[in-house]
Amino acid sequence: MPPTPDLVLGVDIGTTATKAVAFATDGDHGHGEAPHRLDEPEPGAAVQDPEALWEAVGDAVRDAVADLDPARVAAVAFSSAMHGLLALDAGGDPIGPLLTWADARASGVARELRGRPGALALHRRTGTPVHPMSPLVKLAWLRRERPSLHAAAHTWGGVKEFVLARATGARVADTSLNSGTGLLDVATGTWDPEALDLAGITAAALGEPVAPTAVVGRLRVRDWGLPPGVPVVAGGGDGPLANLGVGAVRPGVAACSIGTSGALRVTVERPAVDPRGRVFCYGLADERWVVGGAITNGGLVLDWARETLHRDVDDLLAAAGAVPAGADGLLALPHLLAERAPHWDIGGAGAFVGLHRRHGAGHVTRALLEGVCLQLRLVLDSMRAAGLAVHEVRATGGFARSDLWRRLLTDALGLPVGFPTVDQGSAFGAALLGMQGVGLLPPGPAGLEGAAERIPIGETLHPGPDAARVDARLPLFEQVHAALADVTAALGAER
Repeated sequence: MPPTPDLVLGVDIGTTATKAVAFATDGDHGHGEAPHRLDEPEPGAAVQDPEALWEAVGDAVRDAVADLDPARVAAVAFSSAMHGLLALDAGGDPIGPLLTWADARASGVARELRGRPGALALHRRTGTPVHPMSPLVKLAWLRRERPSLHAAAHTWGGVKEFVLARATGARVADTSLNSGTGLLDVATGTWDPEALDLAGITAAALGEPVAPTAVVGRLRVRDWGLPPGVPVVAGGGDGPLANLGVGAVRPGVAACSIGTSGALRVTVERPAVDPRGRVFCYGLADERWVVGGAITNGGLVLDWARETLHRDVDDLLAAAGAVPAGADGLLALPHLLAERAPHWDIGGAGAFVGLHRRHGAGHVTRALLEGVCLQLRLVLDSMRAAGLAVHEVRATGGFARSDLWRRLLTDALGLPVGFPTVDQGSAFGAALLGMQGVGLLPPGPAGLEGAAERIPIGETLHPGPDAARVDARLPLFEQVHAALADVTAALGAER
């Protein structure tokens, strides 16, 4: 007698890797991972080969199901990094590279659009900041700087739309990722006419909108280790799905992630953006959105310190742990790449302030890590200014392997921070959508939330004695950013 299908494969197509995890309601049963390469062929570019990403999806899926009976797989559901932009021909094949969220070549166009009188209103309607990361801004840049590519595209999407189309034949775009394009009016769920006009496209050039829990087709790929015909569920964006995947679904419970970059988000029942445009608002699933902010500089600051100081990461973290809170008067703006929330800087740069001869590698490292955590605190304060109460945080990401960094984040946020035992939040969030899509979970928000709230928390930290000192550092952090904005912009113009 064949087994009852009880597993859903959550596939998360991230910036640095694709991860596939086979989940049941009692936990995970198989993992697969395949790395990606990020190319920088010219200044500001951050692109990826979509065909290589397609191969990575297959590799990760095959590894995840290698030791499983494929008949147990009830569905495959997807998550992907947000803000990617890919031009596709009439057959659904790529005609250029994937422009990732990190591609900054549209900075000049973003400055122009941000200078328009309606820029803030556009941000508030679409939930997406007017920033080089936004597909809207990328499309406006391509229209000006790469007109032949812009004109040649039959349709536009991201990597997930491409993968779904090739895997099933369906030309669809889920409403979660749509909400991060800068093209969707999040209140009405329809494409925004002004945004489409700025992008130089029509709604016909975008995939058919579908709910994240929609079964969009049946798998027709024969080399993933799965039987053809497995239902495929649309899924959503990695950020919103991380909230679902770590159980941050109730009002007041935020999800924080720090990998290469970082983010802080809270789930809400109605879409909204603060009056100053400091936060984003992206879709999660029916009647649920996430509001928060993403930062560009997370774990990459530690990578920079390792490469620059010629010390391995464990040595640097040990040295930083021996330095007192406040890094003996050294403050770092850790903006090695142009920062995002809450200021949505298009230019800008990092800085060390208060540097003295007594400061060594430990001070530099601690100041950088404190700076990352202070940047996330600014996001938290912006969320509160938008009227959102946050009283608890669930945190995941590579940073959580460091006891020091866990403590720094908890003290900077000034809130209890829980660390779930599930470390593939976006993949698990996609799997939960897949479970609901094929009837393994009850329909509606209650079904998703009931499953997400059962996620176990391995450890919870509370703010310690250094929290007050970190809190006092925040105004200086903001003051330094404001004071150096013109200087860093002028220096940037010399590069």
